[in-house]
Amino acid sequence: MTRSRYHHGDLRAVLLAEAAEQIATEGIDAVSLRALAQRAGVSHAAPAHHFGNRQGMLTELAIEGFGLLADELRSAGEDFREVAIAYIRFARRHPGHFEVMFRHDLLDTGNEQLATARDRSGEFLRAGVARTGVHPDRRRDVELAAWSLVHGYAALSREGALRDSRLGDGDPEDLARRMLATVEFG
Repeated sequence: MTRSRYHHGDLRAVLLAEAAEQIATEGIDAVSLRALAQRAGVSHAAPAHHFGNRQGMLTELAIEGFGLLADELRSAGEDFREVAIAYIRFARRHPGHFEVMFRHDLLDTGNEQLATARDRSGEFLRAGVARTGVHPDRRRDVELAAWSLVHGYAALSREGALRDSRLGDGDPEDLARRMLATVEFG
């Protein structure tokens, strides 16, 4: 977004969109409140008014990201594999959000809205694992394994590492479906 595109409206949303775009294109280290103000064409004080500081802005971006992820996972239905594909799709569609959502070193981890948003999005993977019929005594272990598998694949796919390896030829979602077909739960 350029200076000429912001006039009046929801500056908070504009700043978060700018942050997500900048993270996706330039990396998380490039993002500052001053840079966001310049990109949005507003005073340097405006982002601080909305977020307080960089950590506050990144925390708000993560909250927004977890909400978007929950929406994506909800739309996938009840099949665990489709929920997993939705997670992978989210990482590819929202790289700026995905990059910051799991960076606890950059976020206000005591923020209750962040904890709620994270828990809400995580519930879809937990429910998907529960529907696989895994024994309740093993559920937490399988949830961790499933999340690690899906998140790791999403990160590798998003970063282009699969494309650059001999393992990643083809459509990322087709590859993910084939990978998930090899997994047995419990």
